[in-house]
Amino acid sequence: MNLGTVSSGVVESRVSTRFDRRLARILDHATAIFCEKGYERASMRDLSRACGMSLAGLYYYFESKQRLLYLVERESFERVMDLLSERLNGVADPEARVRVFIQNHVEFFLARPKVMKVLSHEDDVLEGELGTEIAAIKRSYYRACADLVECLKLDRNQRFNSRNAVMALFGMINWLYTWYNPTVDGSPAVLAQDFADIFLRGVYSGT
Repeated sequence: MNLGTVSSGVVESRVSTRFDRRLARILDHATAIFCEKGYERASMRDLSRACGMSLAGLYYYFESKQRLLYLVERESFERVMDLLSERLNGVADPEARVRVFIQNHVEFFLARPKVMKVLSHEDDVLEGELGTEIAAIKRSYYRACADLVECLKLDRNQRFNSRNAVMALFGMINWLYTWYNPTVDGSPAVLAQDFADIFLRGVYSGT
């Protein structure tokens, strides 16, 4: 079975088969190499050593490091979106739903700072169909947030610019790996609550 063609977009609780576990380990190692060296400097030999595979074996399953980066990005976005969907289930209040989005994002990526760095630094590396697919997934994630913010805006009869608000929110929550210190900044849950309070005070201030 070709590892490079199999969907890895499953939440961790569903990674149960031997194949899925192996793929998850490979992607974890690839993430660490991309994080340490950057995509351009990372070689397939670096990746094969980190994954504990021969170079020929790695090329057999993944024809390029672009394929590996694509899988790292796709799995990360699909996982965070799966978890968001689960957490939003049964939550009706628009403000509470925005808070869920912020908490989900902060907790997910603070548990995976290397993934967060790779997604931030290698944002425009992928080309062709791989790049197009990842761009579509990113738009879906952005749209999920934008829809929640727009619903909040309508429910609270606010007048803020929704796009500006969403982009400001992502600017606030996307670079945590560069400065987050749990001994100073509190737990991810506390940080998420602080971010939500700051964001909501901002969008409500224009009333």
